[in-house]
Amino acid sequence: MKNFLLVLLLLSSVGVGAQSLPATPQRPVTDTYFGRAVVDNYRWLEDTKSPEVLAWFKAQGDYTKQTLDRLPGRDSLISAFVRYDRLRPARYSEIKKRGNRYFYRKTLPAEKVGKLYLREGATGAETLLFDPVAYDPAKTYSITAFTPSNDGQRLVVGLQEGGAELSTLRIMTVATQALLPESIVAVSGGSVDWLPTDTGFLYTPNNSTDPKDPKGNLDTKARLHRLGTLASADPELFSRAKNPAFHIRPDEYPFLYFSDDHTQVYGGLGSVDNRQNVWVATPADLGKPTIPWRQLVAPTDSVYSYLKLGPKLYLYSVKGAPKGRILVTDAAHPNPATATVLLPEGPRNITSIVSSKDYLFVTLNDGINDHIRQYDPRSRQWADVPLPFSGTAHVQPLDAPRSNAVLVGITSWKQPATFYDYNPESKKLAISAFEVKAEYPGVADLVVEEVEVPSHDGAMVPLSLIYRKGLKKDGQAICFMNGYGAYGISSVPYFSTRYLALLNQGVVIAETHPRGGSEKGQKWYRAGYQTTKPNTWKDFIACGDYLVKNGYTSPSHLIGMGTSAGGILIGRAITERPDLFAAAISNVSCSNALRMENSPNGPVNVPEFGSVKDPVQCQALYEMDAFQHVKPGTKYPAVLCVGGMNDPRVIVWQPGKLAAALQAATTSGKPVLMQVNYDNGHFTEDKAVTFRNFANMYAFALWQAGHPSFQPATVAIK
Repeated sequence: MKNFLLVLLLLSSVGVGAQSLPATPQRPVTDTYFGRAVVDNYRWLEDTKSPEVLAWFKAQGDYTKQTLDRLPGRDSLISAFVRYDRLRPARYSEIKKRGNRYFYRKTLPAEKVGKLYLREGATGAETLLFDPVAYDPAKTYSITAFTPSNDGQRLVVGLQEGGAELSTLRIMTVATQALLPESIVAVSGGSVDWLPTDTGFLYTPNNSTDPKDPKGNLDTKARLHRLGTLASADPELFSRAKNPAFHIRPDEYPFLYFSDDHTQVYGGLGSVDNRQNVWVATPADLGKPTIPWRQLVAPTDSVYSYLKLGPKLYLYSVKGAPKGRILVTDAAHPNPATATVLLPEGPRNITSIVSSKDYLFVTLNDGINDHIRQYDPRSRQWADVPLPFSGTAHVQPLDAPRSNAVLVGITSWKQPATFYDYNPESKKLAISAFEVKAEYPGVADLVVEEVEVPSHDGAMVPLSLIYRKGLKKDGQAICFMNGYGAYGISSVPYFSTRYLALLNQGVVIAETHPRGGSEKGQKWYRAGYQTTKPNTWKDFIACGDYLVKNGYTSPSHLIGMGTSAGGILIGRAITERPDLFAAAISNVSCSNALRMENSPNGPVNVPEFGSVKDPVQCQALYEMDAFQHVKPGTKYPAVLCVGGMNDPRVIVWQPGKLAAALQAATTSGKPVLMQVNYDNGHFTEDKAVTFRNFANMYAFALWQAGHPSFQPATVAIK
């Protein structure tokens, strides 16, 4: 109780009022993992259907809201987000071409979510096809995905409510904008692939519409829906039950889709393991009682992606090549073992491959910036795609099987995303008809600095720094340091108006590139994976030490943030080095790694983090577990934990249990708060919700890091 009073005293000094931080009873449960006894004082918070647990989260959320609502500067951040958003008159995304028709999402500044539009020709008149707000004005729907049919006459639209990520599929006739009667629920992401005849599509639904259902995404089944039929009668084509010889795990996600030219159909298994496990058949085989699948690639081939272009199959493989290489084999008789090396491993990491009608495009990364090469199978010639500036580049073929129309998008830490039409034949870029230029305040005064930092074991960790000109390296600047480091996902340059709002407040932005990402290839990824995971948070800590040592900031001004799997990074950073941070944001965070398998999305993440059923992996999970490393009597930094009640990826009790443990343990007198989002999942497209959510996080951190614009009027307590 003493620790709770310390927090109450601090928060009462900012005028919180009568409401107090809710008490959290400790009800110890002891588990024994391979001889190690582990005590869990807050196991009871995992029952999210319990009225007591729901009341605890509501009380925590209400208390946090009351506290954050009183912080000066919070609403000015929201205003800045809105103001910067309005500087771009329209935002276009997911542009797709069918013949002369362009389908796309567009979001106007005054809109919370995007709408679906059509143009006949890139510069033709615009037609509104679908407004998710008008679909059901009583609810907040957004479009998760849309897929035009091959002839552009119909659309499948995926709709979600409240950020739950489980979509309802509706089918539209483009000419009339009428929706067909069928409705298919619980499709993760909302993606489908149309049959060559456009009479139906392939999809994989979850087993439940409840994102908290522990069996919702286990033993899922890839199905075929034919237009005008009941979804309940959709045949199962590819699954663990249908294909027992394939030894599909319950947590693997079966999917079906066609090659761009519709001459092949692929049955694959989705997993957090990037190595593809795929079989191939012909489209005609889908109508047979037993589909004669042939193995295309196995996990042992270490193929990360593949595509068919003409008679050849192109493979992006990391087998024997940690930075990747491109192989080519006969598509009719594919054999990765005998495939020809088309592009050998080089100094840059291969990150993706895509194709247009006649060209293959390979994206490579030098650790920070992207480079794009194109290959013409007809001439067997490689060429570089000219990029106007360095940063993160994205190649998007608009109508791959039918044309060479390509869209290239590029962004950097200080340059907003810009869209270009690219002609691979002439190798020329031109500003796209979908590009909308925007000028943002303060951008011209930004400095970008790329450095490398020695970690605990001597490994050199990339660190990206963005700040305003004239920074005095006297340790007085507030620094916002972010990190992730999981799944081989690299922290690539991107322009963020949310970051800009901080930069224009004089904050230094530090984007870390710890092991667990792929900035330096697969070896970098595997050096922050399962038993090597401690490198991830130790790299993050090393970056913080570097910033302090070199005068960019000081421990009283350093903010750390980790999101989702980055919750392991921030949770273990503050439990290992609580003295290094003024404040930490643990956002929708994996905070209790030992119990992740007991959450709905836990089993599918075993390949990345490990299982408590394996003695070595179990020990690694214990090391990753921030909740289990909270020690009573420790002076922890101020911490804001954030969880979403609709989150299908990280269940709300993961950050909730960390908040409870820190509230009971800390002796620093600094607040530990639990923000609970009821209109958000892991994230949401709803701009109003997103702006409020990030303004809350940033305002809390800036308050605790001493930013003068975020300090409430205080009342001295003696």
